[in-house]
Amino acid sequence: MAIATTNTSSVQTLGRRLYSDAERARRDATKWTLVQGLLAPLQFIVFLVSLGLVLRYLLTGAGYDAATLSIVIKTGVLLLIMVTGAIWEKVVFGQYLFAPAFFWEDVFSFAVIALHLLYVFALLTDALTPIGLMYLALAAYAAYVVNAAQFVWKLRLARLDAEARA
Repeated sequence: MAIATTNTSSVQTLGRRLYSDAERARRDATKWTLVQGLLAPLQFIVFLVSLGLVLRYLLTGAGYDAATLSIVIKTGVLLLIMVTGAIWEKVVFGQYLFAPAFFWEDVFSFAVIALHLLYVFALLTDALTPIGLMYLALAAYAAYVVNAAQFVWKLRLARLDAEARA
């Protein structure tokens, strides 16, 4: 793959554009871009609060119910952002998931969702001890951080592309 350097930044970007002109126009025109822009930081805040509660429980043994509730809320927000993200992808790229520009982010998102739903399943079936549940939540959260970094990287590439074209 070719590497191109922008005139406005010393950061190198992939030679392939993230959005065509038509896709960029659809991205900028849809309300789903705003929805994603609001849900992403909300999900990150929920994640940070929940992570704190999970770590508190693991370190002190206190606050199991609060940690559990926060993980369930985090899972709900994750599912909401995945559904609205699929709608956004349909509007912008013409398909609900796995558009070439976000293929690997979508693949990894399914791993993140699987880990979160595995937590909920284990919680409802008593398949794991409370400590085991918290470690499973931490695994889900580690995967979420990787996935969030993928999306932040794509946002950065889109901004660099826009700067280079300006």
